Amino acid sequence: MRRSAIEFLHEWKNRKGRKPLVIKGARQVGKTWLMKSFGSNSFENIAYINFESQVNLQSLFLEDFNLSRIMRAIAIASGVNPVAGKTLIIFDEIQAAERGVTVLKYFCEELPEFHVIAAGSLLGISLHKNTSFPVGKVEFLQLHPLSFTEFLHALSEQQLLELLNEKDWKLIAVFKNRFIERLKQYYFVGGMPEVVQAFSETNDYAQIRAIQLNILQSYENDFSKHAPYGIVPRIRMIWNNIPSQLAKENKKFIYGLLKEGSRAKEYESALLWLEDAGLVHKIYNITQAAIPLKSYESHKSFKLFVFDVGLLSAMNKIDHSVLLESNRFFKEFKGALTEQFVLQQLVIHTSLQINYWSSERSEGEVDFVIQNSQTIIPIEVKAEENLKAKSLKVFCDKYNVKGIRVSMSDFRAESWMKNVPLYALDLLATDARNSL
Repeated sequence: MRRSAIEFLHEWKNRKGRKPLVIKGARQVGKTWLMKSFGSNSFENIAYINFESQVNLQSLFLEDFNLSRIMRAIAIASGVNPVAGKTLIIFDEIQAAERGVTVLKYFCEELPEFHVIAAGSLLGISLHKNTSFPVGKVEFLQLHPLSFTEFLHALSEQQLLELLNEKDWKLIAVFKNRFIERLKQYYFVGGMPEVVQAFSETNDYAQIRAIQLNILQSYENDFSKHAPYGIVPRIRMIWNNIPSQLAKENKKFIYGLLKEGSRAKEYESALLWLEDAGLVHKIYNITQAAIPLKSYESHKSFKLFVFDVGLLSAMNKIDHSVLLESNRFFKEFKGALTEQFVLQQLVIHTSLQINYWSSERSEGEVDFVIQNSQTIIPIEVKAEENLKAKSLKVFCDKYNVKGIRVSMSDFRAESWMKNVPLYALDLLATDARNSL
């Protein structure tokens, strides 16, 4: 399995003045695999510590931050004597070690010649528990589920990937049905590494769904195990309510639909917990579009997405047989799954600011508005071949920008917008990151 994040890790390894790297991401998105794969291919050996399973090491940093003592403990626990430049030191589930994040500061200041990577599934949560964070002494990498292009690579679709990378739109159109078939499979399978690997090996949809349900159950278990007892019921209410809220025509998240009379204040802590665990993406509304978009966000209006389209299909209990009925599939579930798919491909590119737009004068709504360092780009999402884009045209005229419509139709460019096939969206996001 190939992850594009490997490219970042190679650049980090060779960069002068690099700092210890912290990889964040939800449970089971492949953080451990990524670190070990990178280490085995780029270093002579790996000194691997898992603070969740090696319970005796959880107090390693409580006494002091004497790195001579700590390095000796690493050597004993991992069976590897770390050598600068030749050993990758991995601290997995670092949030389980008290003051684990803080020790990275001392590696940065006193042993910068060593390569240190830390990861934690619930790291974002631990940082809200009065943990001393080494500001300016670490770097971050956010790991997400596999993108659609990574999914194609896992299924050995190199030729389809080459067509996308070359932007050979005429030949892409010739093989449109192949792309659409893989896209529908991705809607069901999603990008969780274990699920993708099982699909590539077995093509067994029943097995895929069983794995997804196990993953969802593990998250439910995390709610009870790691969240403050008082907010666990509210975490579950938000989490289980996301599919139905995304299925609405207006996908704005409404607290009142959780329970009659519910108010935002009652659920703020529960929603923050889900965000810190990496399980949801909150996308704020803007009513004006200017750089920086963040300055025009309304924190009272937002859409809430889960982090993987395959898990959303499992939460929606979509049977795999629906995949065989293409019209039914895209008509009944286009609202929830297609916007989830688009958001999932966009968030991978962390340099992009992502919002959605709705007019104060009810002129319409644009599904996503993204900003790179130089440009604002509105994106309208169409699950089928519907080419009407009234709201997008209103936005483009109002703010004098060019837009993007993603749909099942072939690529075409007009004076004010481009239509990009949904299966080429990851390519679009890369272009946007580099200035479209």
